Amino acid sequence: MRVTVNEKEREVPEGSTLEDIRRTFKPHADVIVQNGFPCVSDFKVKGSDRIVLIKKGEIPPISELESMMMARNAPGAHERLKSSTVGIAGAGGLGSHVAISLARAGVGKLVLVDHDVVEPTNLNRQMYGIDHLGMKKVDALEHILLQANPFVEVEKHDLYLDDSNSPGIFRDCEVVVECLDDASAKSELISTVLSNLEHVRVVGASGLAGYGPANEIITKRHDRLYICGDGVSGIAPGIGLVSSRVMVCAGHQANQTIRVLLGEYD
Repeated sequence: MRVTVNEKEREVPEGSTLEDIRRTFKPHADVIVQNGFPCVSDFKVKGSDRIVLIKKGEIPPISELESMMMARNAPGAHERLKSSTVGIAGAGGLGSHVAISLARAGVGKLVLVDHDVVEPTNLNRQMYGIDHLGMKKVDALEHILLQANPFVEVEKHDLYLDDSNSPGIFRDCEVVVECLDDASAKSELISTVLSNLEHVRVVGASGLAGYGPANEIITKRHDRLYICGDGVSGIAPGIGLVSSRVMVCAGHQANQTIRVLLGEYD
């Protein structure tokens, strides 16, 4: 019987249990994950099972690291996500959080587009830290992403998006996540991508200002377009942006992107 143990196919006797496999291949392991589920009891394994053995506190070899990082993904999800390419328009409060979520989930390639640099007002709601001040956002975000997942491929574009360059930049993407600030820029990007790239779905955002109830932020589908937010709240004098609500909306965007990549379009 063949099973996969830490990314390598192994031949094991019929009737083998998780404990048998742990003793055979990594006897010092204290975490056992079977098909995405952490096991605390012994079970018989089945052919084609994916088993990950981890020793807490141990830095694994690079050949095993990715399988350990993605061990909690649902069976089959990692392979699909790793083969995917997602574009992220804007690397601010929404875009930086969307990007880190997708990188941690195992999306194989992220296309980042932003023309700005990290400055102090960004730190209240974006992924960046003091060490990133003055850096181009795409460069700072690439550094953060590779710290979280060294296997993600990052393509960076330090420029303004418009209707002349966005179709070329996002041509290889399955999903484009709209994370821009300006309303007219948001509308232009969505219209341009949907009109020129028939294979692409867009996940946008509308309404995330203030600190209203998190449950007001929802995801709505309009054919190939998904809009996340409450659809109402906007920045105005006396109404700012709070990290928690920005992150809720970014979480909706990242989650919807993953659902699309895994074939769930509703």
